[in-house]
Amino acid sequence: MFRLGTLRPLLESTSLRVSTRPTFSARGFSSFRQNGFGTSQKRSNVWIPGTFAKSSRSYMTERPIVQQAQGISWQRLAVTVAGVAGTVVVLNGVFNRETRDALSLAERSYLHSTFQYTGGGLVLTALAARSMFKSGIAFRIMAANPWVVLGVSLVGGIGSMMGVFYTPPERPVQKHLFWLAFNACQAATLSPLFFFHPAILSRAALYTCGVVGAISYVGATATNDKYLNLGAPLLAGVTVVALSSLAPMALPLGLRGLAITEAISLYGGLAVFGGFVLYDTQKILQHARLVEQGLKKADPVTEAISLQLDMINIFIRLVQILAMNQKKK
Repeated sequence: MFRLGTLRPLLESTSLRVSTRPTFSARGFSSFRQNGFGTSQKRSNVWIPGTFAKSSRSYMTERPIVQQAQGISWQRLAVTVAGVAGTVVVLNGVFNRETRDALSLAERSYLHSTFQYTGGGLVLTALAARSMFKSGIAFRIMAANPWVVLGVSLVGGIGSMMGVFYTPPERPVQKHLFWLAFNACQAATLSPLFFFHPAILSRAALYTCGVVGAISYVGATATNDKYLNLGAPLLAGVTVVALSSLAPMALPLGLRGLAITEAISLYGGLAVFGGFVLYDTQKILQHARLVEQGLKKADPVTEAISLQLDMINIFIRLVQILAMNQKKK
């Protein structure tokens, strides 16, 4: 249990940050132009407020695609809601054939506290990432050496995460400062995602909430410790996903090899991190019972880190999949 709790977040963070890099290749630049970053004017080396100068002219190579304001598509919204509801029903029917009694008061309270920190962390990360994008930090992150960005993000993200893990609950100020630093590092890594169309981001966020909510419900209502034995297979799976993300950076792969590694990273990552949501939910309930028995101190901040990483990884992969599907249309 000690090795899984310490090594898995390290691999998750590696997979998280590496998985964002392929997003902003030639496929990502196509999305930039759709968001209005292109221009039909003649390129100039003179700096004009609100535009980019000589160093960013490589983005301004095509005529802009003007996006017309569109109303709410109630048919698409209904299909999306029905798909999310169907996911809940299917997952509950497949994985939750044997249910347990209702959660105890201690289990329910501990689970709610953990999800409150998870939701709060995601909101802080989204707001900080949006502000970084507006301030232009996302451009500087993309222009930097990817290995430097990977190293800095790993040091900052993993360092702050370990600070949360190893700070005892008796030091709430120090623990929350590490928690805020962790969310800031996640925001810096995720800020380039705002280059995508807002519709893609909103749909990916909705799908993520639906999938995570369904899987968490299955984990909370299944029999005690039913899915805790998935720890070792999931750790092996996230290792494969991380290596498939790193392979294009280190190995000379052909087009077919790149397609295979990308599929493993995207769809395999969805399955692996969905399994981690199931595992982490049951682990939280197990810790809640230990807290109730006086064998463990309550620490919902630490519990929330794992769930937050699971949701971020699922969200990133859904954004990439939706962007690829939109490009094929």
